[in-house]
Amino acid sequence: MRIPAHSVCTAIRDDIVSGVFACGSRLTEEQLARRYGVSRVPVREALRTLESEGFVVTRRHAGAHVAEPTEQEAADLLDMRALLEPLGAARAAQRRTEAHLKVLRGLVRLGQERARRGQGEDLRSLDGWFHETLAQASGSPALTALLTQLRHKIAWMCAIEPAAQPVEAWAEHGAIVDAVARGDAERARALTALHAERSPALHRPKRPARGGVRASQHVVHTASVRN
Repeated sequence: MRIPAHSVCTAIRDDIVSGVFACGSRLTEEQLARRYGVSRVPVREALRTLESEGFVVTRRHAGAHVAEPTEQEAADLLDMRALLEPLGAARAAQRRTEAHLKVLRGLVRLGQERARRGQGEDLRSLDGWFHETLAQASGSPALTALLTQLRHKIAWMCAIEPAAQPVEAWAEHGAIVDAVARGDAERARALTALHAERSPALHRPKRPARGGVRASQHVVHTASVRN
């Protein structure tokens, strides 16, 4: 069974974002193939994809390394997301399905409940799922892919502080969903833009640690891969 390169790419990207591979650390095909239990072919393809996304750089005579982002790059990504998320919300108001609305409303209910209880860790995951679903509801695969890549890179470059008033933050999510449900593209855009304006205050650039790799073994998930 051949493991597809996109599965290997996802596994490497996740390990970069979570800090398993430190900024500046070297990534060899042999090392990665052994870590994920795959051949070197999908690893080579995955590294090319990750280089195009900005997670990896290839140095002449030195091979592939994890990129070392700057604070300015992190700020630029937050600005890009603030421009694209309102566009995604406006498109979602025009193109969403009932299935999208059902998921969005369910996430808002859970988020509001967790916010009232002060369950911060749950809120972070729910917030990510909310924005991912909202992007998917845009009906634009290209826009969804861009927003997904931005979320991954921002999570890699920035430490995210919990919202000071999570109940209000989830009320904003609820208002966005209401606008999307009514098909009001301009209100969905405006509410999402307002929500995004508060986001940079919750992000601070990480101080990337240079160095090695944690020793845990990571096996690529293959349950969805067919023979």
